[in-house]
Amino acid sequence: MEEPIYTEEVRSTRTSALFAGFALIFLVLFAWRYSAVGWKFTPGLFLFLAIFFLFYLINYRILRIRITHQALRLQFGLVNWTSDLENIRSCQLDDPPLWIKYGGAGVHFAQVGGIYRAFYNFLEHPRVLVVFWKKQGLVQGISFTTRQPERILEVLEQRRVNRAE
Repeated sequence: MEEPIYTEEVRSTRTSALFAGFALIFLVLFAWRYSAVGWKFTPGLFLFLAIFFLFYLINYRILRIRITHQALRLQFGLVNWTSDLENIRSCQLDDPPLWIKYGGAGVHFAQVGGIYRAFYNFLEHPRVLVVFWKKQGLVQGISFTTRQPERILEVLEQRRVNRAE
């Protein structure tokens, strides 16, 4: 495996607390409805939602960012994203619309500013937007949370300059 030139692990207690709260609420609702009506649709739905948010709590606990001389790699539990540095057209601080900024944590996808993006984010911390020369599947850009956006922009820009020379 290639030696990284930048690594970071990002955590969010606020996002983890939100997922834990939802998991607990739906677990309590499941127990309440199950004790009242037995195994029916509503208790099953509440149990499904409790398990869903428990998975989110476990899977989206740590965002790992790794930049090597060849690639940018993001890992959110079981969900990974890798982009060749040669495919990066531009990178900048990201300030998405409020419905994206506070509309979800974890991994999601949306069209913003004419670019279909993947988002690897928490509800807090700044974000970096990386736009690709060639789409990766349907995705033309990726936005991700970091505590050190200036450092990531510096590293990615340096890689772009070195390749151009």
